[in-house]
Amino acid sequence: MKSITQFSIYCFLIFIITLSTVSAQSPKKTSGNPIFEGWYADPEAVILNKEYWVFPTFSAKYKDQIFFDAFSSKDLVNWKKHPRILDTTAIKWAKMAMWAPSILQKGKQFFLFFSANDIQSSERKGFGANNPDKDDKVGGIGIAVASKPEGPYKDYLGKPLINQFYNKAQPIDQAVFQDKDGQYYIIYGGWGHCNIAKLKPDFSGLMPLENGEMVKEITPKGYVEGPIMFMRKGKYYLMWSEGGWTNGTYKVAYGVADSVWGPFEKKSTILMADEKVATGAGHHSVINTPKSDDWYIVYHRRPIPNLDRDHRVVCVDHLYFNEDGTIKDVKMTFEGVEPKKLK
Repeated sequence: MKSITQFSIYCFLIFIITLSTVSAQSPKKTSGNPIFEGWYADPEAVILNKEYWVFPTFSAKYKDQIFFDAFSSKDLVNWKKHPRILDTTAIKWAKMAMWAPSILQKGKQFFLFFSANDIQSSERKGFGANNPDKDDKVGGIGIAVASKPEGPYKDYLGKPLINQFYNKAQPIDQAVFQDKDGQYYIIYGGWGHCNIAKLKPDFSGLMPLENGEMVKEITPKGYVEGPIMFMRKGKYYLMWSEGGWTNGTYKVAYGVADSVWGPFEKKSTILMADEKVATGAGHHSVINTPKSDDWYIVYHRRPIPNLDRDHRVVCVDHLYFNEDGTIKDVKMTFEGVEPKKLK
């Protein structure tokens, strides 16, 4: 009897171990949200070398934001971390507050645009770290370059690309957009002002506009920060964040125009807090899988309960359009999205 009992226990343990092993090896059915561990924000989601990539801000105190991590995936579900692809040891003028990367590939090189140092203007007296009576100039929007998406990156210009407060916009939260004629534009701006400028072909600076100005303001109603631009069916979509990034009021709105220059009148708010899921949803990017009308929105949000200003996580959900081209409200989920491999 004893031997039979021991044999039964042995068989039961083998069954449990086998079941656990099979469960551990079973592929994930969805990405889940957040899509990877850690406190991150302001995700730039793109397709590079037939893989999905996310380049986020490390969400922490400004003094600790001295590097960028990146994440790659072949299917939107399983993500690989690439730590410290860029840090302040490579960007000598950057000391803190490295935010909101934006990346593009041109030829065999990858250009990573970012902002650093949270520079302040004299109009916001009392905020400036260098001298409250003068504009901070050591910081703004910079560019790093590498031969692979995961780096290592090095400083491209040796100085900021933009370190002035054109139209009272803080030089942060840059997005880079290539129009159908091949021209590259940079869209950026904090403090409630959004600017657009032409980039030189080699990204060494801005090209003066026809009126001699370096930038044009295209700020839509309600705009705060975090702009992105994309095209769909011949229309230009400008999306941005509203509310306060430090709390649950953060949200995403958009406008549509026939030109990269606008005007972009606000259509609606399409991503906002959901007391059943999360708050503070915003500062996003979008992915359109090639040769399809499948779209995804990659964004950060605040878990409930939210215990710290910098507790933000990166998530992905579907982005759907109506027949008339307007964007449907985004439904935040814990499940995320299904696997989608690139061909």
